Amino acid sequence: MHIVIIGAGECGVRAALALREQGFEGSIDLVNGELHAPYERPPLSKPGDDGLIAKPVSGSEHLADKGITLHSGITATKIDRGTKQIVLSDGVVLPYDRLLLALGARPRRLAIDGQDVPNVHYLRHFEDAEIIHRSIESGKRVTIIGGGFIGLELAAVARQKGTVVTILEAAPRLLGRAVPAEIAAIIEARHRAKGVQVLCGTSITSIDAQGRILLGDGTQITSDAIIVGIGSLSNIDLALDSGLDIDNGIAVDGRLQTSDPSIYAAGDCCSFPHPLYGGRRIRIESWRAAQEQGDHAARAMLGSSDLYDAVPWFWSDQYDLTLQIAGMSGDAKKTVRRAIDDTALILFHLDQDGRLLAASGIGPGNAIARDIRIAEMLIAKRAHPEEGSLANPALKLKALLAA
Repeated sequence: MHIVIIGAGECGVRAALALREQGFEGSIDLVNGELHAPYERPPLSKPGDDGLIAKPVSGSEHLADKGITLHSGITATKIDRGTKQIVLSDGVVLPYDRLLLALGARPRRLAIDGQDVPNVHYLRHFEDAEIIHRSIESGKRVTIIGGGFIGLELAAVARQKGTVVTILEAAPRLLGRAVPAEIAAIIEARHRAKGVQVLCGTSITSIDAQGRILLGDGTQITSDAIIVGIGSLSNIDLALDSGLDIDNGIAVDGRLQTSDPSIYAAGDCCSFPHPLYGGRRIRIESWRAAQEQGDHAARAMLGSSDLYDAVPWFWSDQYDLTLQIAGMSGDAKKTVRRAIDDTALILFHLDQDGRLLAASGIGPGNAIARDIRIAEMLIAKRAHPEEGSLANPALKLKALLAA
């Protein structure tokens, strides 16, 4: 059997390695649209002490040893479902018995009056990160458009380097779709305390070639660099052109199988029905989900009938604070607050029947990590924990697992 994987990010690489771990001995072709060897994306917005480096995806250095053929700097231009062939940008044609689309996502472009705005930066690839981090220097003025995770992480890095930072957010508050208001307020307060100018509820009238931004209220902001982080769009063009079903990304079933039984999709590019949330179709953009779905897709392509039901998990590091969210809180009817100490808290989100749907926490370092992990397990068990126990920091959450 011949398996082709298009996309060599976290998800695609994980799937290729998992196929070998499952004992698959057929051929595996991994199509990597970038010249770089497969690398991790989270460090692009929050580099470590060694600075910006293309940190390899775990295990990717051993792809050749495992008989996985990596096609770097090459993209797939066409899927011929009738003949089960992939046409690559270098003219090579790859046959497949099973195909995995791990196409990822791309930044949403900023448009003013329907026109794409030039002279702004987006973060997706390593080369983007190199340009952005060169602009983040002491004394320079950087404006970040968008108060989501990427923008805020870059703002924290910039301030730590002495950059003058302004954040422009169109919504009434930061992280409006992703984080509870109380936690978002803590993050905003920390950024303000570090000297970041945060402007919410703003509209942009124009951006000129010199980097001058005119806001709807007449305010003018001059920047040495403008970084845009206003969300992302799943890469669906290849799937759309081949006639696969699309629904907030490439539509897959619980096994991550598309409308074509020979083709699967995983990671940022796909949406799937989640059994923990009433089968509601969701799309998850996270490092862990990319790994988990890569693993799951590999097993599915080899015949597993298991449904993907992992609890969604997200994290973000900003200054000394770590934010973690487990689960999806959209259907929550009640929130229970647990103050771990003066510096850390967790909010538990319950449905109308008291079932735990999600947990959102923030604190320094690893202060919330253990409790969020236990919350993940409670969510997976569809647990109905007693509210008083959730709120009481003196009671170990682990005791609720056995209840």
